[in-house]
Amino acid sequence: MTDLRTRAVAYLKQLAVAAVVLIVLGALGGFFVMLSGIVPIKASSGHWAITKAILDAAKRRSVATHTLGMKVPPLDRPGMVIIGGGQYGFACEACHGSPAVKQPRVAAQMTPRPPDLRDVALTYTPDELFYIVKHGIKFTGMPAWPSRQRADEVWSMVAFLRELPSMDAKRYEDLTGRAIAQDDRLPMEDMLGPAADVRPAITQNCARCHGVDGRGRGPGALPKLAGQRWEYIAGSLAAYARGERHSGIMEPVAANLGTDEMQAIARYYAGLPRGDDAPGTVDTRLIQEGREIAERGVPGRLIPACTECHGPGTERNPNYPRLAGQHADYIAQQLGLFKGDRRGGTAYRKIMLKIAGQLTEEQVKAVAAYYESLRELRER
Repeated sequence: MTDLRTRAVAYLKQLAVAAVVLIVLGALGGFFVMLSGIVPIKASSGHWAITKAILDAAKRRSVATHTLGMKVPPLDRPGMVIIGGGQYGFACEACHGSPAVKQPRVAAQMTPRPPDLRDVALTYTPDELFYIVKHGIKFTGMPAWPSRQRADEVWSMVAFLRELPSMDAKRYEDLTGRAIAQDDRLPMEDMLGPAADVRPAITQNCARCHGVDGRGRGPGALPKLAGQRWEYIAGSLAAYARGERHSGIMEPVAANLGTDEMQAIARYYAGLPRGDDAPGTVDTRLIQEGREIAERGVPGRLIPACTECHGPGTERNPNYPRLAGQHADYIAQQLGLFKGDRRGGTAYRKIMLKIAGQLTEEQVKAVAAYYESLRELRER
């Protein structure tokens, strides 16, 4: 019995030694292959079918695992597809194509090839799309969303992608602002003065979301800029460019602008007429509650009057935004971002962090409704 046990132990030792030798040889072989450069990395050859299948299966399993338990918010809120569409047209179309533009030839030569999202978007669940858009995919050329703090923007992209497969070219161009980007005409263009070279930035970037008239595209999802203080607009662009105000949409745009360009764009939008859009909120009780908070604050919660900084009334610090006539949904969204410390902003953002954190959800809605009900964004 002892003899048998001794032989078994010796055999196991031999197996262990053999396994170690094989591992070492495999490592040395892999190291040699790496140093030799014999493995091609060229994208022109594509992947073998089996390699593609394995990588795709690994990707889908990883995404499915990392989205377990993720909660999906409503994706039918007004304006979500317009926010997502504007960014898709700006940043995604060049690789993934669209109903209006076939996949560009350069992107078609990538390995792996960026998929036509009209074909594959609905093969993923909304939470899986969110994970991919937010985090990107390694070794594919698919970047992560530029701002980790703005999950709301990523969900807007998801809302757009869910609708993309059913879009025709007309619907796509309307949602992405493509027609606006191709039209270089601007109202009141003489206001650009000597800095008229910012015209492409306005028509191809800004107008996709804010419109050439500065009133914001869509039902309240995007802010009105017409009649806003130019100092505030320029300061916000600078904060985006520095990464101090968070937005995966605005940061890349602002980072490509110089100070003179920011000021020219800001002055252009500040000088536009605000227009007479009808307020979206008609709840008189909510508006009256918001007015009381705006004019008197909430002393018991250490909330000062909003009008002290944002009007309407006497001109205050030009770096504070005017809120009269602004979309209620946008104001409420921004206050929500402040409450979660996910907005960032200029040096004055710390003031709002404390105030927004004390507001209840009902108070946020009330203040937003009140300011939207005011007709003029420009104070006189």
